[in-house]
Amino acid sequence: MTKSSELLTIGETARRSGVATSALRFYESRGLISSSRASGNQRRFNRATLRRIAIIRVAQTLGLSLAEIATAFESLPQQRNPTRKDWERLSTRWGHHLEQRIADLQNLRDRLGGCIGCGCLSLTHCSLYNAGDGAAAFGTGPRYLLGDLPPDSSG
Repeated sequence: MTKSSELLTIGETARRSGVATSALRFYESRGLISSSRASGNQRRFNRATLRRIAIIRVAQTLGLSLAEIATAFESLPQQRNPTRKDWERLSTRWGHHLEQRIADLQNLRDRLGGCIGCGCLSLTHCSLYNAGDGAAAFGTGPRYLLGDLPPDSSG
């Protein structure tokens, strides 16, 4: 059983985590964190929640959605701090996500000045890279910036 001295009010949790109380309520509504209720229906958070909030903030900085964070949290314990092994498992998974994101951003940077495969064919060199709007076969939008390659590209 958790001692009441180990429980934090929503204000204490917000102050110690650097997250607004409204964000804490939102995270709780999404199932990312949980609280118990004291007299007067006041939220009380276990100290382990501070680590979970820190992990949420790191994951959001990496560009992960709350849904992705929730999926990752399914493997974590609810009422204790994640262990080093727990964190290593999450950070490894998220490291792969970050590597992919870096590659995507580098691709975007490298291709931003040229034809993006949007179908407008208004740039003088688009007719070379997207003759007859061949990118439309991949779907709508800026196909080349989304990762599709022009048919004659070497890869």
